[in-house]
Amino acid sequence: MKTYFDEKSSVANCTDGSVEAVLSAVANRFTKENPRGPLTFRAYSRRGIMRVADFRYEADFNTFFPDAKDEEYVFAWAKTWSASDEDHLFDLNCYGPVLMMVNGEEAWRSNVLTERDPETLSRVTFSLKKGWNNFVIRAKKTRGGFGWKFGPWIGKHPQVFMMPSAERDNQEGWLFSNPLPSAQFALPEMGEAEKDSGVEWNPAVGWTEDELARGNCARIYGECEGKTVLGWTTVEVDAASKTEWSGSFKGGVRVLCDGQDVFSAGSSGEFSGLLELSPGKHDVMVLSTGSADGWGFELSPGVKTQPPCDLQGSGDTWLFAGPFDPENLPDVDGLKDFYVIHETLDGSGYWRLDAPDTYLRLYNDNPLFGYWNYPLGVALYGLFHAGQLLESDEIKDYVCRHVQFSCSAYPYSKWDYEMFGHAPHLHNLLSSIDSLDDCGSFGSMVLEVAKHCDITGVEPITELIGDFISNRQDRFDDGAFMRLDLMHSFHNNTMWADDLYMSVPFLCRYYQVTGDRTYIDDAANQFFGFKKRLYMPDKKIMSHVYDVNRMMATGVPWGRGNGWTLFSLSELLAVLPDDHEKRDELIAFFRELCEGFLVLQDGDGMWHQVLTHPESYAETSCTSMCIYGFSRGVRFGWFE
Repeated sequence: MKTYFDEKSSVANCTDGSVEAVLSAVANRFTKENPRGPLTFRAYSRRGIMRVADFRYEADFNTFFPDAKDEEYVFAWAKTWSASDEDHLFDLNCYGPVLMMVNGEEAWRSNVLTERDPETLSRVTFSLKKGWNNFVIRAKKTRGGFGWKFGPWIGKHPQVFMMPSAERDNQEGWLFSNPLPSAQFALPEMGEAEKDSGVEWNPAVGWTEDELARGNCARIYGECEGKTVLGWTTVEVDAASKTEWSGSFKGGVRVLCDGQDVFSAGSSGEFSGLLELSPGKHDVMVLSTGSADGWGFELSPGVKTQPPCDLQGSGDTWLFAGPFDPENLPDVDGLKDFYVIHETLDGSGYWRLDAPDTYLRLYNDNPLFGYWNYPLGVALYGLFHAGQLLESDEIKDYVCRHVQFSCSAYPYSKWDYEMFGHAPHLHNLLSSIDSLDDCGSFGSMVLEVAKHCDITGVEPITELIGDFISNRQDRFDDGAFMRLDLMHSFHNNTMWADDLYMSVPFLCRYYQVTGDRTYIDDAANQFFGFKKRLYMPDKKIMSHVYDVNRMMATGVPWGRGNGWTLFSLSELLAVLPDDHEKRDELIAFFRELCEGFLVLQDGDGMWHQVLTHPESYAETSCTSMCIYGFSRGVRFGWFE
């Protein structure tokens, strides 16, 4: 039998081989190798080259530079990370002539076929080195178009590009030049200062002299007499000391340190004074209210200011929130929670920086912790139940923290989706649901964990998923799920056995939470629609995919797809009411599947990647799901 590794290296061989020892080793390895880490905070300009709904970056330079002349050039510069030396696939649309440079070498050049139609997609492969890789894209202005759209071929697994200059290191996006008359340009090095490259880079971070003279609040938010903005920074001292504070302000002002008033005034002026600080970090907040005299403030607290978060991509030390009605200000301390979206008068909704149209944006750069996707839904479900079996509070708490993070971050991810081109980095799958993969597996796990842990914020997410599955997911005329119009077109016009797992376990748990029988009825009916199209009665197993265009199944019984089917059917039967009109038919189908699977088990107790091809490798996930289904059949008495 082909195996993944030598048996001597197995967990069972390195322990006493008991179920508890194996589970403990696997679970603890996962939690220790994927610890919870902090969020990443980055500056983000809405005036730059933004990712759009397919998670690629779109640079239409005719929009940025409507007065550009034919045969002028714009250079865009960014870096991206590769975990190893490997090839990466990207999709590119050319709006005109395009040249791509990767790590200083020409990597791709457009031609008349790719330039003529901006809808023509080119799939390109670049060999990236481990670590950061330098990208430069040169676009030429023609009468036909000017620019490009570029990004990973699977958008929902985004390849994020970062600004590589010293001044804006690790701010997401691309730096891009003003139109230049020449195609020749000295390629910049990562970490090079923008001022040393000989090019003025966009998006602009500076203000004009007139804007600087207006006051920081006025230049960020516009004229807004009688409205209030909150500025927030921090200071830190090593020992107790008195610092000399000084500043000026336009309009009314109130200065606080650690929530205590330091100074306030109703009209424009200046202030100074001594403030005693204890050792440690201190929050400094300024409430600035606009007036006919202007709007804004300058404050020097006597020691160096620092941003309230570990801000990347900007040298700013102040964050700004607002504008608010001064008669109805929010809880200032509550705004320190970075998951909280602000109810502002202009709808901006979140922290901003003192730069044109620039916001604070949240990212999760942890390898696995805090992400939302279907494999993690599977893994965390198993991890939580392993923690229960092992009576390990540490393992259960790990899963609960992951789920709570996902629920807490959801309101921010919705706001991010609307503000930044429908391509959020945080919870990108949940915010841009267009398939059952995006929601059902993880959503089912959330409901399972919420039975045992006090998780806040579950309801908005599960309501979203319930609505998507019931009202927006594509279906055949008989109600069976299909994949019709997804972001990744290779799925389109198909049915996959996987979708039983990506839907039924959630529907079962949502039925238990809501008491609404339509969810359990929908789950039950799916098996008849899937059986009609995918069941192979001569072998009593399931084909993996049904091709709608050819009106036929592929006839390939993928092992894991069959595992999904049996596991999901056992999930349904475990909660289906005894008097349900479809129960007997579903139990009969369960027995047929088990009979078909049992015949295909190999001599070592395993099932294979393709069930009917013993030369394909022995596959652990389908084996575990088959055994799980069999064991449930025994425990619940579903076998004759």
